[in-house]
Amino acid sequence: MDASIFPERVMNIGRREAYQRIAHVLCGVLVRLRAVGLAEDYSCALPIIQGEFADAMGITPVHVNRVLQQMRADGLIELSGDRLTVPESDKSKEVGAFTPRYLHLESNQTAA
Repeated sequence: MDASIFPERVMNIGRREAYQRIAHVLCGVLVRLRAVGLAEDYSCALPIIQGEFADAMGITPVHVNRVLQQMRADGLIELSGDRLTVPESDKSKEVGAFTPRYLHLESNQTAA
């Protein structure tokens, strides 16, 4: 499983723009949390501050903030406190070039 996740992470950091990178990661978080029963429908807890998220994405906290604001304006995500909702998951998956196959969660392949 690690061998299939690693190339996705490298591509996410090296080839995707911040908007696409963040959409990809948020879809991945939601899919994984749904797989273990910690997400309801298209909503989950996201207890991470923008500075930590920026470090993980390889961008500045200011840029994370701008991208998240744009994603909200585009209707891709809703953030309320530490709660993430992805109302149009297919659109978010498309923007983030996200396909969950690399996570090897066969029973949850269409989730997110």
